Amino acid sequence: MPLLELNHIVKKYRNGQVWIEALKDISLSIDEGDFLSIMGPSGSGKSTLLNIIGCLDKPTKGSYAIAGRRVEKMSDNQLADIRNQLIGFVFQSFHLLPDLDAQANVELPLIYRGVGGRERRIRAVKALESVGLGERIHHYPSQLSGGEQQRVAIARAIVGEPKILLADEPTGALDSRTGENIMSIFRRLNKEMGITIVQVTHEENIARYGNTIYRLLDGIIDRIEKVNN
Repeated sequence: MPLLELNHIVKKYRNGQVWIEALKDISLSIDEGDFLSIMGPSGSGKSTLLNIIGCLDKPTKGSYAIAGRRVEKMSDNQLADIRNQLIGFVFQSFHLLPDLDAQANVELPLIYRGVGGRERRIRAVKALESVGLGERIHHYPSQLSGGEQQRVAIARAIVGEPKILLADEPTGALDSRTGENIMSIFRRLNKEMGITIVQVTHEENIARYGNTIYRLLDGIIDRIEKVNN
Protein backbone atom coordinates (compact mmCIF):
# COMPACT_ATOMS: atom_id res chain seq x y z
CA MET A 1 0.00 0.00 0.00
CA PRO A 2 1.41 3.43 -0.92
CA LEU A 3 2.06 5.81 1.96
CA LEU A 4 0.39 8.64 0.03
CA GLU A 5 -2.15 8.07 -2.73
CA LEU A 6 -3.91 10.82 -4.67
CA ASN A 7 -6.55 9.94 -7.27
CA HIS A 8 -7.98 12.46 -9.76
CA ILE A 9 -7.42 15.46 -7.51
CA VAL A 10 -9.07 18.70 -8.62
CA LYS A 11 -8.73 21.99 -6.76
CA LYS A 12 -10.74 25.09 -7.63
CA TYR A 13 -10.58 28.55 -6.09
CA ARG A 14 -13.02 31.39 -6.48
CA ASN A 15 -11.54 34.77 -7.39
CA GLY A 16 -14.42 37.22 -7.42
CA GLN A 17 -16.85 35.93 -10.05
CA VAL A 18 -14.26 33.66 -11.65
CA TRP A 19 -13.39 30.08 -10.70
CA ILE A 20 -9.71 29.16 -11.06
CA GLU A 21 -8.81 25.50 -11.49
CA ALA A 22 -5.40 25.24 -9.83
CA LEU A 23 -5.23 21.43 -10.12
CA LYS A 24 -7.11 19.71 -12.93
CA ASP A 25 -6.64 15.95 -12.60
CA ILE A 26 -3.70 14.87 -10.45
CA SER A 27 -3.07 11.22 -9.64
CA LEU A 28 0.10 9.98 -7.99
CA SER A 29 1.20 7.48 -5.39
CA ILE A 30 4.20 7.80 -3.10
CA ASP A 31 5.72 4.83 -1.32
CA GLU A 32 7.33 4.95 2.10
CA GLY A 33 10.96 6.00 1.72
CA ASP A 34 10.46 7.87 -1.57
CA PHE A 35 12.10 11.24 -2.23
CA LEU A 36 9.93 13.19 -4.65
CA SER A 37 10.52 16.61 -6.22
CA ILE A 38 7.75 18.72 -7.71
CA MET A 39 8.72 21.33 -10.28
CA GLY A 40 6.85 23.75 -12.52
CA PRO A 41 6.53 27.41 -13.49
CA SER A 42 4.72 29.92 -11.31
CA GLY A 43 1.02 29.15 -11.30
CA SER A 44 1.45 25.52 -12.30
CA GLY A 45 -0.18 24.28 -9.07
CA LYS A 46 2.85 22.88 -7.28
CA SER A 47 2.31 24.68 -3.94
CA THR A 48 -1.41 23.89 -4.08
CA LEU A 49 -0.54 20.22 -4.53
CA LEU A 50 1.89 20.30 -1.62
CA ASN A 51 -0.76 21.93 0.60
CA ILE A 52 -3.19 19.12 -0.19
CA ILE A 53 -0.53 16.45 0.43
CA GLY A 54 0.23 18.15 3.75
CA CYS A 55 -3.43 18.25 4.81
CA LEU A 56 -3.31 22.05 4.88
CA ASP A 57 -6.06 22.19 2.26
CA LYS A 58 -8.71 19.86 0.87
CA PRO A 59 -9.32 18.95 -2.76
CA THR A 60 -12.48 20.08 -4.51
CA LYS A 61 -12.81 16.65 -6.11
CA GLY A 62 -10.92 13.39 -5.95
CA SER A 63 -9.66 11.14 -3.16
CA TYR A 64 -6.56 11.25 -1.01
CA ALA A 65 -5.32 8.62 1.42
CA ILE A 66 -2.36 8.95 3.77
CA ALA A 67 -1.12 5.79 5.50
CA GLY A 68 -4.36 4.13 4.38
CA ARG A 69 -6.61 6.81 5.89
CA ARG A 70 -8.91 8.79 3.61
CA VAL A 71 -8.45 12.43 4.51
CA GLU A 72 -10.44 14.52 2.02
CA LYS A 73 -13.57 14.40 4.20
CA MET A 74 -11.87 14.73 7.59
CA SER A 75 -12.68 17.58 9.95
CA ASP A 76 -10.16 20.35 10.60
CA ASN A 77 -9.32 18.78 13.97
CA GLN A 78 -8.72 15.40 12.36
CA LEU A 79 -6.49 16.99 9.73
CA ALA A 80 -4.54 18.75 12.48
CA ASP A 81 -4.01 15.38 14.19
CA ILE A 82 -2.71 13.86 10.94
CA ARG A 83 -0.27 16.74 10.49
CA ASN A 84 0.90 16.48 14.08
CA GLN A 85 1.38 12.71 14.00
CA LEU A 86 2.74 12.02 10.53
CA ILE A 87 4.07 15.15 8.82
CA GLY A 88 6.95 17.59 9.31
CA PHE A 89 7.09 20.86 7.36
CA VAL A 90 10.03 22.93 6.11
CA PHE A 91 9.42 26.26 4.37
CA GLN A 92 11.49 28.77 2.44
CA SER A 93 10.91 31.32 5.21
CA PHE A 94 12.16 29.52 8.26
CA HIS A 95 9.25 30.57 10.53
CA LEU A 96 11.36 30.51 13.69
CA LEU A 97 10.14 32.47 16.69
CA PRO A 98 12.71 35.23 17.26
CA ASP A 99 12.31 35.32 21.04
CA LEU A 100 13.08 31.60 21.45
CA ASP A 101 16.49 29.96 21.15
CA ALA A 102 17.08 27.03 18.81
CA GLN A 103 16.22 24.40 21.38
CA ALA A 104 12.96 26.09 22.37
CA ASN A 105 11.95 26.50 18.72
CA VAL A 106 12.52 22.80 18.11
CA GLU A 107 10.55 21.84 21.21
CA LEU A 108 7.37 23.59 20.01
CA PRO A 109 5.76 20.65 18.14
CA LEU A 110 6.32 18.44 21.18
CA ILE A 111 4.49 20.91 23.42
CA TYR A 112 1.43 20.51 21.19
CA ARG A 113 1.75 16.74 21.63
CA GLY A 114 1.81 17.07 25.40
CA VAL A 115 5.38 15.73 25.75
CA GLY A 116 6.90 16.51 29.17
CA GLY A 117 9.65 19.10 29.62
CA ARG A 118 12.58 16.76 30.22
CA GLU A 119 11.69 14.52 27.28
CA ARG A 120 11.19 17.59 25.07
CA ARG A 121 14.66 18.88 25.89
CA ILE A 122 16.32 15.51 25.22
CA ARG A 123 14.58 15.09 21.88
CA ALA A 124 15.18 18.69 20.78
CA VAL A 125 18.91 18.45 21.50
CA LYS A 126 19.10 15.13 19.65
CA ALA A 127 17.34 16.63 16.62
CA LEU A 128 19.65 19.65 16.60
CA GLU A 129 22.70 17.42 16.89
CA SER A 130 21.45 15.38 13.93
CA VAL A 131 21.60 18.51 11.72
CA GLY A 132 25.00 19.59 13.04
CA LEU A 133 23.87 22.26 15.50
CA GLY A 134 24.71 20.58 18.80
CA GLU A 135 26.85 23.56 19.85
CA ARG A 136 24.27 26.18 18.83
CA ILE A 137 21.25 25.00 20.77
CA HIS A 138 21.02 28.17 22.89
CA HIS A 139 21.53 30.62 20.03
CA TYR A 140 18.62 32.78 18.91
CA PRO A 141 17.59 33.07 15.24
CA SER A 142 19.24 36.50 14.95
CA GLN A 143 22.54 34.89 15.98
CA LEU A 144 22.34 32.20 13.28
CA SER A 145 23.08 32.30 9.55
CA GLY A 146 20.34 31.53 7.04
CA GLY A 147 21.61 27.99 6.61
CA GLU A 148 21.71 27.46 10.36
CA GLN A 149 18.18 28.79 10.71
CA GLN A 150 16.99 26.35 8.06
CA ARG A 151 18.73 23.53 9.91
CA VAL A 152 16.85 24.54 13.07
CA ALA A 153 13.65 24.43 11.02
CA ILE A 154 14.54 20.94 9.79
CA ALA A 155 15.27 19.81 13.37
CA ARG A 156 11.87 21.18 14.40
CA ALA A 157 10.24 19.28 11.51
CA ILE A 158 11.81 15.92 12.45
CA VAL A 159 11.74 16.14 16.25
CA GLY A 160 8.36 14.41 16.30
CA GLU A 161 9.74 11.54 14.19
CA PRO A 162 7.34 12.04 11.26
CA LYS A 163 6.91 9.55 8.44
CA ILE A 164 6.75 12.39 5.89
CA LEU A 165 8.77 15.58 5.43
CA LEU A 166 7.24 18.22 3.16
CA ALA A 167 9.41 21.11 1.97
CA ASP A 168 8.31 24.19 0.02
CA GLU A 169 11.32 25.80 -1.69
CA PRO A 170 13.61 24.77 1.21
CA THR A 171 16.72 26.30 -0.41
CA GLY A 172 15.02 29.31 -2.00
CA ALA A 173 16.40 31.81 0.53
CA LEU A 174 19.90 30.32 0.62
CA ASP A 175 23.05 30.61 -1.47
CA SER A 176 23.91 27.64 -3.66
CA ARG A 177 26.54 26.11 -1.39
CA THR A 178 24.31 26.32 1.69
CA GLY A 179 21.44 24.91 -0.35
CA GLU A 180 23.54 21.89 -1.28
CA ASN A 181 24.36 21.37 2.41
CA ILE A 182 20.65 21.41 3.26
CA MET A 183 19.98 18.86 0.53
CA SER A 184 22.72 16.63 1.92
CA ILE A 185 20.82 16.63 5.22
CA PHE A 186 17.59 15.78 3.38
CA ARG A 187 19.27 12.90 1.60
CA ARG A 188 20.62 11.54 4.89
CA LEU A 189 17.18 11.81 6.53
CA ASN A 190 15.74 9.91 3.59
CA LYS A 191 18.42 7.22 3.34
CA GLU A 192 19.29 6.65 6.99
CA MET A 193 16.03 7.45 8.77
CA GLY A 194 13.65 6.34 6.03
CA ILE A 195 11.70 9.59 6.06
CA THR A 196 9.59 10.07 2.94
CA ILE A 197 10.33 13.49 1.43
CA VAL A 198 8.24 15.58 -0.94
CA GLN A 199 9.72 18.92 -1.93
CA VAL A 200 8.66 21.76 -4.21
CA THR A 201 11.55 23.55 -5.89
CA HIS A 202 12.26 25.67 -8.96
CA GLU A 203 15.96 24.69 -8.95
CA GLU A 204 16.90 21.81 -11.25
CA ASN A 205 19.97 20.77 -9.27
CA ILE A 206 17.95 20.69 -6.04
CA ALA A 207 15.17 18.67 -7.66
CA ARG A 208 17.69 16.03 -8.70
CA TYR A 209 18.38 15.11 -5.10
CA GLY A 210 15.04 13.33 -5.30
CA ASN A 211 14.45 9.94 -6.89
CA THR A 212 11.55 11.16 -9.04
CA ILE A 213 10.68 14.58 -10.47
CA TYR A 214 7.05 15.43 -11.21
CA ARG A 215 6.86 18.37 -13.62
CA LEU A 216 3.59 20.28 -13.39
CA LEU A 217 2.14 22.56 -16.05
CA ASP A 218 -1.20 24.36 -15.86
CA GLY A 219 -2.50 22.15 -13.08
CA ILE A 220 -1.64 18.77 -14.58
CA ILE A 221 1.34 16.42 -14.39
CA ASP A 222 3.11 17.18 -17.67
CA ARG A 223 6.00 14.78 -17.22
CA ILE A 224 7.48 12.30 -14.73
CA GLU A 225 11.24 11.81 -14.65
CA LYS A 226 13.19 9.16 -12.75
CA VAL A 227 16.56 10.27 -11.35
CA ASN A 228 19.54 7.97 -10.87
CA ASN A 229 21.28 8.97 -7.61
